[in-house]
Amino acid sequence: MQYISTRGGMAPQAFSDILLGGLAPDGGLVVPEVYPQVDNATLQAWRSLSYPQLAYEIVSRFATDIPAADVRRLVEAAYTRDAFGSDEITPLTELEPGLHLLHLSNGPTLAFKDIAMQLLGQLFEYVLARRGESVNIVGATSGDTGSAAEYAMRGKQGVNVFMLSPHGRMSPFQRAQMFSLQDANIHNLAVEGTFDDCQDIVKAINNDASFKASYKISAVNSINWGRIVAQVVYYFRAYLKVASKIGDPVDFVVPSGNFGNICAGHIARQMGLPIGKLVVATNENDVLDEFFKTGRYTVRGSAATHATSSPSMDISKASNLERFVFDLIDRDSAALAGLWREVDSTGGFDFGKTPSFARMVGEFGFSSGKSTHADRIATIRSAKSRWNVVLDPHTADGVKVALESRRPGVPMVTLETALPAKFEATILEALGEQPPRPAELADLESRPQRSSVMPNDADAIKQYLISTLA
Repeated sequence: MQYISTRGGMAPQAFSDILLGGLAPDGGLVVPEVYPQVDNATLQAWRSLSYPQLAYEIVSRFATDIPAADVRRLVEAAYTRDAFGSDEITPLTELEPGLHLLHLSNGPTLAFKDIAMQLLGQLFEYVLARRGESVNIVGATSGDTGSAAEYAMRGKQGVNVFMLSPHGRMSPFQRAQMFSLQDANIHNLAVEGTFDDCQDIVKAINNDASFKASYKISAVNSINWGRIVAQVVYYFRAYLKVASKIGDPVDFVVPSGNFGNICAGHIARQMGLPIGKLVVATNENDVLDEFFKTGRYTVRGSAATHATSSPSMDISKASNLERFVFDLIDRDSAALAGLWREVDSTGGFDFGKTPSFARMVGEFGFSSGKSTHADRIATIRSAKSRWNVVLDPHTADGVKVALESRRPGVPMVTLETALPAKFEATILEALGEQPPRPAELADLESRPQRSSVMPNDADAIKQYLISTLA
């Protein structure tokens, strides 16, 4: 299995070579030359596998340069009862006949990002040890990626983490999860801007080839292919648990801001998983909803990016959309590069009157919906009343759209994004009570916190790295 760039400017490389790199050298995103294929007979054989066994079967198809025995050991170390609370790793709840909730938030930081990050931590340490190298991870978070990455990488040999977050825009719980870590290899930088500003800084640093090489810069955001591969696994897992017969379709609804989580669903579908519809659920920052409804992709600036009660989706530049568009336009790297030059110069592009738009909703099975604060509150209340389930606000965005998008006779799975304990203010508003939280996190917000407030400036962040690593 070899990997290329969506923009065509990278020679094919192996999984271990692209794992540490983040963006491709030409500014594109790394994708496999071809997607491995899985037929119905193989799916049937996978029904009885445990989560680590299934992860091995899928990850080994992408990480072909790592010995099979090592892949098996790494996934078994990542997906444990101790880390995720049960052997199921991603348990399912049937809310009502045909409507399911996939629980992805039982890991160390109570968010779905843990599923990928726990494996990524194992992979990073393995590849670095094998090469005798070290890396400095520079990432951006809207709330959950940061803590998941930091918990996965804390204390890892050869790894430093510099995590950018939007100053004042995370929930108190999210902020405390990150800033209370005291490990010497963890550095939190609160940027005076939005998540998109943080993401732009990370991309600017990755696009500075000289700086990136000199300071061994790596990435764990969803631009990192290793994260996407890990997320593909739970689509297969949910399908195998929900489909009554292999080959029948199952629909998925995914709360989405940066398009990484649902991009993994697209890849699972391209591998042969019988996914019927992939439904994008957004909040008031509805760039993706507009794209899948009209074909127009229009990036919003910081001033037009709303601060909402589902803050991890307060994103107006969906980085992983590039991977999907690459497939949508038949992997034409020159055309893809032209589209993203258009994004940089004019703020977007329009597929509305092209055959590509029809392919999005037809051949590729995408649709979308959006949710507001009032919708989230109503959905949280309804879920508690109907199913005795407390939803976090992002998952509430998903459930609201799922209820609008269900098809008769087709199972619908909504992907949970976080536990409600991370968003106490919204749960208190909706239900008049505090959400439960793990006992070991009862005093989280009162723990000592450390972070550095930074200007919205890539050069300032670079200088911070230089002085810290000196």
